[in-house]
Amino acid sequence: MKIAIYPGSFDPITYGHLDILENASKIFDKVIIAVAYNSAKRSFLTIEERLKLINESIKDIPNVSADSFEGLTVEYAKRQGAKVLIRGLRAVSDFEFEMQLSQTNSALYDEIKTVFLTTKPEYNFISSSTIKEILQNGGDISKFVPKPVYDYLTQNKQ
Repeated sequence: MKIAIYPGSFDPITYGHLDILENASKIFDKVIIAVAYNSAKRSFLTIEERLKLINESIKDIPNVSADSFEGLTVEYAKRQGAKVLIRGLRAVSDFEFEMQLSQTNSALYDEIKTVFLTTKPEYNFISSSTIKEILQNGGDISKFVPKPVYDYLTQNKQ
């Protein structure tokens, strides 16, 4: 069984993330969207809120599950039996950082491979940071996030 990990903060999950997940689900037997806990980063949503919203958003993708982890992504991947990391690319500007991250992960665990997937063009500009900024300034985020995320954020985070 080919298991892939799609790590990130997903604070919150967007349509761009879901597009990457749907593509990955067609390539791998099992995909785990892994919410990374980063104590150095101030989060908008708690890990529990993110996992709840992710689970509601991925319910129609049968071979995708959600989990959280702390520490190195490659160590989490080893514990899950995964040898592939999924990384999404929105624009060329993402590539340099993602390439460095991929090379670092390979240096830490030589069996891990990184697969880069791109989003549909209509999702290229969407980021969790942009979503938070639009929401905090009273804008409409409905076309950028799945319905469970939209409902939750508009009821609880404005």
